[in-house]
Amino acid sequence: MSDTTPDATPDGTPDDRAAAGAPASDRHLPVLLQRCVDLLAPALRAPGSVLVDCTLGMGGHTEAVLEQVPTARVVGIDRDPQALELAGARLARFGDRFTGVHAVYDEVGDVVADLGLPGVQGVLMDLGVSSLQLDEAERGFAYSQDAPLDMRMDQSRGLTAADVLNTYDQRDLVRILRDYGEERFAPRVARAIVRRREERPWARTAELADVVRGAIPAATRKTGGNPSKRTFQALRIEVNGELEVLERAVPAAIEALAVGGRIVVESYHSLEDRIVKRALARGTTSSAPEGLPVEPETHRPYLEPLTRGAEEADAAELERNPRSASVRLRAAQRLRPTPSHLLPSSRPNKEARR
Repeated sequence: MSDTTPDATPDGTPDDRAAAGAPASDRHLPVLLQRCVDLLAPALRAPGSVLVDCTLGMGGHTEAVLEQVPTARVVGIDRDPQALELAGARLARFGDRFTGVHAVYDEVGDVVADLGLPGVQGVLMDLGVSSLQLDEAERGFAYSQDAPLDMRMDQSRGLTAADVLNTYDQRDLVRILRDYGEERFAPRVARAIVRRREERPWARTAELADVVRGAIPAATRKTGGNPSKRTFQALRIEVNGELEVLERAVPAAIEALAVGGRIVVESYHSLEDRIVKRALARGTTSSAPEGLPVEPETHRPYLEPLTRGAEEADAAELERNPRSASVRLRAAQRLRPTPSHLLPSSRPNKEARR
């Protein structure tokens, strides 16, 4: 994400501690690390218990679980091959207690099935752009550094941010800026993008930041941080299909949970949190029509909330890790199998997306 993510400093630049080329353990301070471990640990205490870390990143959460819960093993999913390589090196000391998988996290059900597991005892999702992606200037995620307009989490496939800027019509640009970036001046920014590409194709992040700044009214630029942050967030979400993936991923993760298993999700802006809240509410509330004298068994909740609404970082966490300011954590435990009438319609097609 932009400056609202756990992996950016308040001005949207990479954290100075996280120098590119440093070991993974030095490049990322996980948000609400101990709280996540404490929520997951009760479900992982039986020998052979499995946690799926759906957003492995640099492996900070996974490392803490493997250290603190010796009965657990972890399957780490990431769409970024570089993240898998760095996390794999960090976690090598745990041997076969860790397995890395190159996949998009809405494929969690297929990953679990491919490993021959009937279900898992924990699922963790720490959403947002990682320190790795912000630190590597050539990835194009940070508006504070000039770089190619890429923004793909998996650089082996898919449209780049430059492709979006150079090929989407003005109406679609307005839509993604408004819906994904919550940009008040989406029409103005979209018009400026189209005018600029008529002169030459989009290629660099610094050029985009300059054009966006010029399109935002001067009075508005005085507050709210860098005016480019919303455009960069919108493009990143569009390039990686993040909200569509999340819409599929949370139900798929819930279905991968065995009875008694727990899911923990950390979101960093309202668009993500709304999706997570809706998916968990589907399982924690009765699906019975109002007015029935007796609630049918098939309509009773199949999830139990483990948090009261969305938890936020406390003062100690904010002091330790300022990037936690926007986190919203939700968690739930599976009580019973999902009733058939509430099952997700289908899994994502892995081959179609490659």
